[in-house]
Amino acid sequence: MKLFADTANLNKIREVAELGVLDGVTTNPSLMAKEGIKGAEEIKRRYIDICNLVDGDVSAEVFATDFEGMIREGKILSSLHENIVVKIPCTKDGIRAVKYFYDNGVRTNCTLVFSAGQALLAAKAGATYLSPFVGRLDDISGDGIELIAQIAEIYDKYDYETEVLAASVRHTMHIVQCMDAGADVATCPPELILALLNHPLTDSGLARFTTDAQKMT
Repeated sequence: MKLFADTANLNKIREVAELGVLDGVTTNPSLMAKEGIKGAEEIKRRYIDICNLVDGDVSAEVFATDFEGMIREGKILSSLHENIVVKIPCTKDGIRAVKYFYDNGVRTNCTLVFSAGQALLAAKAGATYLSPFVGRLDDISGDGIELIAQIAEIYDKYDYETEVLAASVRHTMHIVQCMDAGADVATCPPELILALLNHPLTDSGLARFTTDAQKMT
């Protein structure tokens, strides 16, 4: 399973990338705003900076909600760097845009997905990635991990090439559960990727090894 960092913070991306385990990055308007990024030119520069840090796909989300606007913004975003994947919401106009970009050789990430039905339409339209929101579904007493498993099974059964990119990942167990459920990718805050390293037995074992090593010097 691939790991993507869900952030627009360059320092956090760099920290995870230095481990050699980062496969890509996802962003959205909220993450851009969190970094104080404003204006079209500043946003474009940030995407280019991210692409230069990561040897993998970078999802860049359109702000428009209408078909024409999505196409216009998507063309601009996809021209910034070869690693850009245009991120499009799973709406009626969004599915139209996914199909348009598929027909024109532009890769897409269909986002804000909460049902298997939405996943089916996105795959049929030719989405490169599909982003079901695990945590947000859990927030309303749904089962985000079960949705990941259901979509993965459907895509496998009917040989859809769309990759399941689990989003809205809230904790490290979500990452492990997404992997077990068959997700192709999990995107999460960089802190969660680093938190996968944490285990009390690793800490205590290292402390003991260090103490014993000092006795031999």
